[in-house]
Amino acid sequence: MMEQLLEMAKKVSEAAEVYSLEETGDGVSFENGRLKEIESKAQSGISLRIIKDGHIGFAYTKNLIHPEGLVKNALDSLKGEVESLFDFPSTRHLPSLDTYDSSIEGLSNGTVVEECQRICDFLASKTEGQVNVSAGRGTARIRILNSRGADVSTTSSVYSLYASILFPNSYASIHRPWVQKTFKRAPESYLQFILETYLQSQKEVRTPGGRMKVLFLPESLYALLWRVQSVTNGRNIYQKVSPALEKLNEKLFDEKLTLYDDPLNDQVPGARGFDDEGVPCQSFSLIEKGVLTHFYYGLYYAGKLGVLPTGHGYKGAMWGGETISLKPSPSLEHLCIKPGEKSFAQLLRLMEKGIVIGGVMGAHSGNILNGDFSIGLSPGLYVENGEIVGHVKDAMAAGNIFDTMTRIAEIEDTLHPASGGMFPAILFDGVSVATKE
Repeated sequence: MMEQLLEMAKKVSEAAEVYSLEETGDGVSFENGRLKEIESKAQSGISLRIIKDGHIGFAYTKNLIHPEGLVKNALDSLKGEVESLFDFPSTRHLPSLDTYDSSIEGLSNGTVVEECQRICDFLASKTEGQVNVSAGRGTARIRILNSRGADVSTTSSVYSLYASILFPNSYASIHRPWVQKTFKRAPESYLQFILETYLQSQKEVRTPGGRMKVLFLPESLYALLWRVQSVTNGRNIYQKVSPALEKLNEKLFDEKLTLYDDPLNDQVPGARGFDDEGVPCQSFSLIEKGVLTHFYYGLYYAGKLGVLPTGHGYKGAMWGGETISLKPSPSLEHLCIKPGEKSFAQLLRLMEKGIVIGGVMGAHSGNILNGDFSIGLSPGLYVENGEIVGHVKDAMAAGNIFDTMTRIAEIEDTLHPASGGMFPAILFDGVSVATKE
């Protein structure tokens, strides 16, 4: 069917691309130690892009009953006169990646329920905090054909787990995600981190604000990295609104920071050999020892700027949406930060006094493109004499990445799955923190 659609589109355009997606997933959630919900979902669809008379057309469908109608819709969208200064890639040879474990197909919801119940029972037996656990499995199959002969496909699997213990009368929690390519029981070290961190921080304390050492846990780093991604995004480079526009190869951050996109690392679920436009992926540095090394592009903005695409055209959106309905845009899907040499316990001892940011609220606040951030700490954990002694309510941290990220004291020696990639905890000096005294 995809081949037929491509042939039809080629007859009425100068170039065409057909993208197919099939996704399935099952999820289980426990609230306060009890089973709350089991859900299953599936989505599939096909999208079509065509290039004609220097313009790009787009259409999609969830049910390809009438391919003629999809082609007509793509032709009709040309009336929007969106300029196309690129051609589709003639991708042929890609690395072989281990992205799929077939055992995920045989994973029953019953097994996942038992695992979630085990975790709930373990955590609840050692604390009075509310225990919430969610877990699920998913598979995704992507295939892209285009008029330049590219025919690329990938199948991936993922098992994900998220456990948390809530502080009393609060939505703040100690939490951490855990992901694999197939089902595995959560390791002891994962559960102990959540439990021990909660037990150390369960007392509510008050502390004066000011500039202090602040340790961002991996789950909270996205608040800073969102700003980094924004200033290096090809869209903002083309529109000349990025403050980093003229700063390639300049040292903008602390030399301890190396940030890179690593889509070819198939030890992590979701590895990709090509993006959602069929462009080959690559290990790709953005920041090398504090120096800004690259901007990232999909086909559209690379064409606008007359540069090569970097393999970062993905059908994604910050606020969600059905994947098949989205047009590719520049996105970093596999971010990593080079780990340091200190354990989490050593980072705490280096702090003496300070705040650990376990989660954030309002990461969208502030001028993101300028690098500003002003975030609520959810939770903020207070450290004294190198140990966590309680949690702080109604605290905020604020700053600008071009200032804060020049003062990295140390980086944790271990990478953890987190929102946006694989990150260590990072200790910063002199971060401005406001508290309710």
